[in-house]
Amino acid sequence: MWSSTTTLCLSSLLILVLSLSFSGAYSYTNPKIIGKGYRLISVEETPDGGILGLLQLKYKSKTFGPDIPLLQLFVKHETDQRLRVHITDAQKQRWEVPYNLLPREQPPSLKQSIGKAKDPITVSEYSSSELIFSYTADPFGFVVKRKMDKQVLFNTSSDSSGPYGEMVFKDQYLEISTKLPKDASLYGLGENSQPHGIKLYPNDPYTLYTTDTSAINLNTDLYGSHPVYMDLRNVGAEAYAHAHAVLLLNSNGMDVFYRGDSLTYKVIGGVFDFYFFSGTSPLAVVDQYTSFIGRPAPMPYWSLGFHQCRWGYHNLSVVEDVVENYKKAQIPLDVMWTDDDHMDVRKDFTLSPTNFPRPKLLAFLDKIHKIGMKYVVIVDPGIGINSSYGVYTRGLANDVFIKYDNEPYLAQVWPGAVHFPDFLNPKTVSWWADEVKRFHELVPVDGLWIDMNEASNFCSGKCTIPKGVQCPKPGIPGWICCLDCKNITNTRWDDPPYKINASGTQVPLGFKTIATSAYHYNGVLEYDAHSLYGFTQSIATHQGLQGIAGKRPFILSRSTYVGSGKYAAHWTGDNKGTWEDLKISISTVLNFGIFGVPMVGSDICGFYPAPTEELCNRWIEVGAFYPFSRDHANFASPRQELYQWESVAISGRNALGMRYKLLPYLYTLTYEAHISGAPIARPLFFSFPTYTECYGLSTQFLLGSGLMISPVLEEGKTEVKALFPPWKLVQFI
Repeated sequence: MWSSTTTLCLSSLLILVLSLSFSGAYSYTNPKIIGKGYRLISVEETPDGGILGLLQLKYKSKTFGPDIPLLQLFVKHETDQRLRVHITDAQKQRWEVPYNLLPREQPPSLKQSIGKAKDPITVSEYSSSELIFSYTADPFGFVVKRKMDKQVLFNTSSDSSGPYGEMVFKDQYLEISTKLPKDASLYGLGENSQPHGIKLYPNDPYTLYTTDTSAINLNTDLYGSHPVYMDLRNVGAEAYAHAHAVLLLNSNGMDVFYRGDSLTYKVIGGVFDFYFFSGTSPLAVVDQYTSFIGRPAPMPYWSLGFHQCRWGYHNLSVVEDVVENYKKAQIPLDVMWTDDDHMDVRKDFTLSPTNFPRPKLLAFLDKIHKIGMKYVVIVDPGIGINSSYGVYTRGLANDVFIKYDNEPYLAQVWPGAVHFPDFLNPKTVSWWADEVKRFHELVPVDGLWIDMNEASNFCSGKCTIPKGVQCPKPGIPGWICCLDCKNITNTRWDDPPYKINASGTQVPLGFKTIATSAYHYNGVLEYDAHSLYGFTQSIATHQGLQGIAGKRPFILSRSTYVGSGKYAAHWTGDNKGTWEDLKISISTVLNFGIFGVPMVGSDICGFYPAPTEELCNRWIEVGAFYPFSRDHANFASPRQELYQWESVAISGRNALGMRYKLLPYLYTLTYEAHISGAPIARPLFFSFPTYTECYGLSTQFLLGSGLMISPVLEEGKTEVKALFPPWKLVQFI
């Protein structure tokens, strides 16, 4: 139903309105002041045009461990629009996101001692054509300004009236803060399910640490870690709005405290490696950001079609019936998926000889491939321990698994006892790519779905396989830990001095994941590399698929990090079939466009438990316009394919019919995303940055700059109250 108010607005903007047939453990208001900061004692120019300084600790503090006494400061305008500020221990190499994973310039080698500067600098400002870096020496603080409008983008200086202190840099606790104007609108800092919408909400908790926590949990750390935010400011008197972004490139766990007029990072390791992107439009910000972290992967055209999946398609006959029923219902379906049902006892890269016999599966794939359909299957990182399982034995022979006490770390996921591949090891990447190739020769799948890669573990601590007991036990759910395990609390990595708000309740870092004192290739601690796991698996999987047919790989990953969009698409994880989850899905999808992962969607109708007919009607009306459009459900939920209800089938034909008419437009948007990072689905403020009513709007979104989606998101409603920015309108039906 179209509202008569649609005559009010928008130039060259197509409007589509579908009305078819913590409480946390921390104090955000009274933070504890930890230290007194550092003083700048030396600063000089580097041969490549940067500045290099030494920072000396002013006073020691014991809270969260001893301070690092001498820090190295490196500042460089890497482009006119990008400024880097890098601060690390001046005397000892520290963990950073590996430079081979996210290619970037190396900072100068460590100075390691206090000496006289070769080329001392006396000025306190360092400028490019667009950004200005300035500093105060004692206590050290810095300010980043935009030259064209004099806006202060970042300001670490503290004062007695502020809620935070000076910079702190300890081995396992780093803290730094910035002042913010109260009218700044912030977006990003994910992944989490935000009940207040896309705009960051003061005093909500923002914890970044990749975790297998269902997306139904609000304001907690979820599957991905993206320590970046966009800041949009409307300067009313001058009638303009400018945006910029701030990235803290750090993979360690962190809490970010946003109070409305300030923002504080509390990080449990690594370095301060800040990147400032000048903007000034939201699109320019994402362009500059993805230019640095990697442009989004080009998507195959077929991936823009509608996808159907379910955990619980127990045999090939069920899959064949689903395809046939979509055909009978005249609902478009381009991609069929299976969860672990196709596997032999849930082992990666295998087929069940009983439920998915290879000859019959090959015949099915030949049939659907001839009509242009595709097939995607799941692959989890945990490799089942079984001496007759070739994937495992080849991995063991190549020494590809994460270690603990000089042995492969033991965990439990769906196959039972497993080891986790160490994707930081080049040998592991080669082994994984070879396993992908072997599997493709067995079954010519068209894409891979990598799940459980936070990494998820059904147990915690140091475990052994119980003797004489079957694990998993018959009749017991596979997610119940059946290994013999002991908690690990005797190391500072498993029990750090500062506890981030993991899972919203300060659970131990190793809870239901890999122990943080386990180690990767070259001795890299899981404590440091944890949140990179899904990212590194995406890179290895991309390499494997790219080497097979020379076609664009399609990979869907649950866990993501900065730069994941270069290799993979994303779905928002285990959501619930509720109206609240439907609404929240829009904010999460829009956030990932800002994160540089534009091919994103949520499970249509909810992963569990059971959506109502009305909810599934409304969800397909939204989900048909997610960049990635897939219906997916849990094995315990009733069947929810779109043809299960006649009314939903009608809605599906209508909404997906519109999507399929728009496929050339959507494909153009994927190209624009690939060359400029432009989100496919984006908030309204991307096109209307001066229209402040858009800033917190999370119930409508744009596809590109030409189509606005204003869906029904409330039970029992048949019309919507939509915001139309002051522009002209062209109706699309």
